[in-house]
Amino acid sequence: MRFSRAVIAAACVSLLTLSACSSGPDDSQNPAYEGAYLYGTDGNMANEFGAEFKEQPGLLNGMKGTLPLIELEDSFLQGIKRINPALKDRLYAGEAYDAVVISALAAQQAGSTDPAKISKYINAVTVGGTICRSVKQCLTLAKSGKPISYRGVTVRYGFSKVGEPATTSYGTVHFGEGNALDNGKTEYLGTGNERDVTDQKPPSPVKNGTTDKPLTFGGLLPKTGALAYTTPPMDAGAKLAIEEINDAGGVLGKPVRWIEGDDGTSPVKAKATIESHHAAGVQVLIGPGASGVALATLPEAIKYGMIMFSPCNTSPDLTGFEDSGLYFRTAPSDLLQARALADVMLRDGLQRVAIVTHSDNYGKKLAEGVTKELVKAGVSEVDVQTYIYEITDDGSVKDQAELAKIANQILPTNPDGVLVIGYSESAGAIKALAAAGAKIRH
Repeated sequence: MRFSRAVIAAACVSLLTLSACSSGPDDSQNPAYEGAYLYGTDGNMANEFGAEFKEQPGLLNGMKGTLPLIELEDSFLQGIKRINPALKDRLYAGEAYDAVVISALAAQQAGSTDPAKISKYINAVTVGGTICRSVKQCLTLAKSGKPISYRGVTVRYGFSKVGEPATTSYGTVHFGEGNALDNGKTEYLGTGNERDVTDQKPPSPVKNGTTDKPLTFGGLLPKTGALAYTTPPMDAGAKLAIEEINDAGGVLGKPVRWIEGDDGTSPVKAKATIESHHAAGVQVLIGPGASGVALATLPEAIKYGMIMFSPCNTSPDLTGFEDSGLYFRTAPSDLLQARALADVMLRDGLQRVAIVTHSDNYGKKLAEGVTKELVKAGVSEVDVQTYIYEITDDGSVKDQAELAKIANQILPTNPDGVLVIGYSESAGAIKALAAAGAKIRH
């Protein structure tokens, strides 16, 4: 997930005249127009997002989208539900669990809780040797000094050399009646390339290492701001991992620690939390939530020599970002999500598409990626139009009137589909479309 302002260079003189310069027919007065399908992404395809529509029952019925998702085992689902009985979603829960476990295994193999040393083993524990599938099994092997290849909840193959999954799985999810996800319609699609797994020789693991300083994780997930609704499953996944690691004897002879923290969906708040975590002795940050927040605060983590390991950052810009070897993620790049999402949209036979996105790096980059994939598949470039609304530092809509303006620009174009990219604030974009009289297909 991710934040900035952009000016859209439209192929037409005005967005209001989109239908006139579209390669498709002018349907502005066409009574046969059936309406537009609604699509979403990992930022809004969640039950907690559906709760934003209490006064619009059924509005999201039929909305579909993609998010990094693998078929999770019942034991894991039961585990996170035990940690948080009120849990409604599972978005990035597995990725958070794996981020904590991989960090712990790397520290054990490094024989140190020094972030600079841990970072050299993070990729290695996913590709280095004997395949292991549970925390207990992996820690036992790691403590004995044997190279390991961790296969976890979502990490089913090794990391690439830049510290992110080489392969992943996406779920196509659907909202049903009552603005809730219909899990019975979920489909899974594997993507990525096994050849992207790092071929760098892993360092030799340390046998039976010990430490005076316990491995300490600092939460850097959005407890407040526009992404706050996404945190409960990630928080549960991370805490389940902490529990299982300590039940297996901890790391380097000591229990691992977890210190709560909030990124606020805001670079300002996240920087303050990073500073607080540094003072508390945190070596590994789990987060942040938004990719834009990560891009803005990674230099702060580097300054303090801390590892930043996000379970949900997806911006392609983070792949090549200068990170001094301290940034990792268990979430895949949106280059992969763009392909999966475009495939879902193309199955519906779309010819004219409106993309509504917030001004964060996450939204703009994903919109660019989807547009590229649609055009590559044969959709005319002038028939894919992007509309950007501004958000504040905490992810809130800067000007609600801008959403109404965008909705009224889209209406005359009669798109076959509308893709809405954003966080909880993107509910306002959908409500604005409905208020403007948009015909939404359910």
